[in-house]
Amino acid sequence: MTNENDVLLDKGKRNELKVKEERKEGEPTQAFKGASWAALLVGVSSYLIGLFNANMLLNEKGFYFAVLVFGLYSAISLQKAVRDKDEGIPVTSIYYGISWFALIVSISLIAIGLYNAGSIVLSEKGFYGMAFVLSLFAAITVQKNIRDTQRAREKD
Repeated sequence: MTNENDVLLDKGKRNELKVKEERKEGEPTQAFKGASWAALLVGVSSYLIGLFNANMLLNEKGFYFAVLVFGLYSAISLQKAVRDKDEGIPVTSIYYGISWFALIVSISLIAIGLYNAGSIVLSEKGFYGMAFVLSLFAAITVQKNIRDTQRAREKD
């Protein structure tokens, strides 16, 4: 009876070894990649679902949608410029400056838009603000993970 248990235990160990995938040095873990993508999907989809269900005019919805897209793009662009500079990859000062400017403008637009939105209750304003910030942070993290994964695989 003990022999059968040992055989089953050995088979279980072999299956565990097959499942474990080797991670390259400098590559983010699968858990961190998954959490980053989940945060991006939750942030963007929450923002868009809230926008879809909002009792606003279509041009207002268009403004908030455009600010989200602009913010995501500018955050990723700035993260790339900062990372390139840190790694010694040439980045023009005009591109670096425009990246900072675009991110500041997108954050200012959402803040000013929400502050002046008379038709939105305070709790909704907080919801849009938090979903916007979550989306920006998650987009930066996803882009970082993609770049780290690519760099780790290029080393081999």
